[in-house]
Amino acid sequence: MAKIKYFYNPHSLDFEKVTTSVRTLAIRVFGFLSASIVAGSIFLIAAYNFIDSPKEKILKREIENYKIQTALFNEKTEKLSGVLKELQERDASIYRSVFEAEPISSTVRQGGFGGVEKYRELEGYENSDVLINLNKKLDQLNKQLYVQSKSFDELTKLAANKTDFLASIPAIQPIANKDLHRMASGFGYRIHPIYKTHKMHEGLDFTAPVGTPIYATGNGKVVNPDNGMSGYGNVVVIAHGFGYETLYGHMSRVKVRPGQKIKRGELIGYVGNTGLSSGPHLHYEVIKGGRKINPINYFFNDLSETEYTEMRELAERPAQSFD
Repeated sequence: MAKIKYFYNPHSLDFEKVTTSVRTLAIRVFGFLSASIVAGSIFLIAAYNFIDSPKEKILKREIENYKIQTALFNEKTEKLSGVLKELQERDASIYRSVFEAEPISSTVRQGGFGGVEKYRELEGYENSDVLINLNKKLDQLNKQLYVQSKSFDELTKLAANKTDFLASIPAIQPIANKDLHRMASGFGYRIHPIYKTHKMHEGLDFTAPVGTPIYATGNGKVVNPDNGMSGYGNVVVIAHGFGYETLYGHMSRVKVRPGQKIKRGELIGYVGNTGLSSGPHLHYEVIKGGRKINPINYFFNDLSETEYTEMRELAERPAQSFD
């Protein structure tokens, strides 16, 4: 029950009951409600901004965990990229050198892997840049791993053919040391014996008597010589595979025929003086990938270190070419 209040009225000199008008009561109620609403709003705003709900706390923990996992994943990706780069360097500088295979170009290794549209679904998030960059790294790794896998497949095949490869490359002298008089001319620019002009000499000239045996320097198959080789006289060209060919010119007599398979060290003909030649000798060339290269670099099967050094010194003297 509400407590009744009184006040002293000095005019009537008596205590009178305190009465509250409806208007005053309404104002008081409205004020109380307004104050309550304002206080409640302030509390809610403060709670919303400074106090996390249980669900928000869980979500924040998940976000922090996601950031940590993303950073760790990014670090692992960088480490994998480093390992793959090391494999690529070994592939180019060691593995492919052993098998004389062309290195894979950086253009192929770093080739494209999709456009901007590929990552559009990752846009619009708070961490979109992180997600897009991470996905790009993974796609790049996948592409490089695929290329490296194909490279290893190729190297596996080359390794399986290593025995054939070693038997096929031109690795001996075409004329035995006991039959040689001297090496007349090496690879490089020389004076032409007939035209007396400074001309590139694309092989080695071995002087020996007419009729000296000439041997195949690697396994292969005899092929028809190209047109325009009349200057070589009687000539034999052997395709060894793996990009190698050898040419033997100015023979007195040929002992093999086009299409015939040849083994290293097998007799293919005899030294002569046919074609554009100023004396009995063998003109010998090594062709790799269509380019004529110095044969002196391939006499490693039948020469000692001393013999090889002496032959190199002779080949590098600026002598006159027999061709």
